Amino acid sequence: MLLKGLNKLTLLDFPDKIACIVFTGGCDFRCPFCQNAALVTDFDDGMVDEEEFFAFLKARKNRLDGVVLTGGEPLLQPDVVPFIYRIREEGYSVKLDTNGYHPDKLKTLLDAGALDYVAMDIKNSPEKYAETAGIKELDFSRILRSKDMIMSLAPDYEFRTTVVKEFHTASDFYGIGSVVKGAGKHYLQRFRDEGGNIAGGLTPPSEQELNEYASILSDFVESVQIR
Repeated sequence: MLLKGLNKLTLLDFPDKIACIVFTGGCDFRCPFCQNAALVTDFDDGMVDEEEFFAFLKARKNRLDGVVLTGGEPLLQPDVVPFIYRIREEGYSVKLDTNGYHPDKLKTLLDAGALDYVAMDIKNSPEKYAETAGIKELDFSRILRSKDMIMSLAPDYEFRTTVVKEFHTASDFYGIGSVVKGAGKHYLQRFRDEGGNIAGGLTPPSEQELNEYASILSDFVESVQIR
């Protein structure tokens, strides 16, 4: 595994769990608003040794409940499935953050009961998905397959959209709603420019716009919340 970082404690990122966060390198998307640009484009050597990571987990038993695996895109890693199995063998719950572009690996993990929580990004309405993901072409059927599997197989899950003024309008949220119709939870995350984004010159939506988008989505999803 290409491990680029470790946050040893989070009380926010894994619902109802005391967890750590481990970051993987590399992603198949290039979302201009991504705040982890270095993780997305960096396929060089990892900064966290895998065996040291598992030694850390052994030392934190009874103090941590879970591990958040994020990126980058964790499912891009060729050995992510055995890596997650090993975390489970250590007695930890696992939350996966994913862009949904690797449905086959996701299915393997869900079928095995290896994931306790899945958070999948929904970038935009189908017709603007590739543009928002920062790539020229995109197989949207892979996104739909992952979404369907998560809704039917994941013990708990959320969908989430980072809202950027330059990429999202009210009409897009009708399209997003049609994709996630019937889902339990969808979070809207206001874009923040903290430096380190893949592209510059982007701005967050207003509070009024976010509330409007949440209202549109609420016709499709059980619970819509703004982060």
